[in-house]
Amino acid sequence: MHVEETLLSFLSIAYALECQTAKAVTNEMYCCTSAKGEYFVRVTNYKTYKEQKAELEWTAHLFEHGVGVPEIIRSVKHSLLERLTVEGKERLVVVFGAAPGIHLPRSRWDASVFGALGRQIGRMHRVSQGYIASGTTGQIGHWHESPEYDFGSAIPAEETRIHDIAIEVMAKVKALPQEESTYGLIHGDLWLENILVDDSSRLTMIDFQDCERHYLLYDLAVPIYSALEYSYTGSGSILEYERSITQALIDGYREEHELSAEMLAHLPLMLQLKQLFDYNLMHLYWDAESLSEEQVRLLNLYRMRIERMHA
Repeated sequence: MHVEETLLSFLSIAYALECQTAKAVTNEMYCCTSAKGEYFVRVTNYKTYKEQKAELEWTAHLFEHGVGVPEIIRSVKHSLLERLTVEGKERLVVVFGAAPGIHLPRSRWDASVFGALGRQIGRMHRVSQGYIASGTTGQIGHWHESPEYDFGSAIPAEETRIHDIAIEVMAKVKALPQEESTYGLIHGDLWLENILVDDSSRLTMIDFQDCERHYLLYDLAVPIYSALEYSYTGSGSILEYERSITQALIDGYREEHELSAEMLAHLPLMLQLKQLFDYNLMHLYWDAESLSEEQVRLLNLYRMRIERMHA
């Protein structure tokens, strides 16, 4: 039986959802259609049961308090996730209601949308403060516990300057004060592709699999980084674009949550951390023995950027 057929049968039994079609969107996400509408079904073992349960409990809390996140459809057992065996391997299944909106074209990511995004991120962080206080964060770990932040293991040892920079940046970030208003639960991966926008400029943040406990400012750094890296298409100055979207994001955020001038001053540091993080991922997941020309180009470009930022 194909994965899609197995999934449709499983949804009928475990969720009482009579879906007619299941189409793969990614290697772990399926769009399933029923007479009642569309659902997006995640089938993965990317993280453990306890880790995914903690992620989903937090996401459900955000949804219940009006934050723009997808609704999680509970199973007939009232569970946020269920186990399914696919091709002899156990996977964890999560069903999301289809969120409104689309992935915006690059040209539409302007200051007004970033202002709305700032408000949504600020609301998420504000709502999460009470959730953390309740002691129900479960298996959501601290950012520096992830092997993806172990810059010393994947980046080649001969890149001594990069290693020195990584040690310096990590030390500076870890030295920042961890207070309720500055540190807590974050999405952690707010690339613009993880944000849907509808015709009323209502935003939905999706894909919380990389949520973590981190400095809240990092959730502001990632969309700025994403916009400059992949989304800018304007004919004007990219530096002016950076200033306008950054200010709009900050202003929107401050409408919902505190952000002191002292903490905001560390935004460049968070951008440096993000760039090191991405550079490390390239070394971690790319096969060094069979790099394409484009991969070599990107590695050299990132290495040059990181070294120049610390020149």
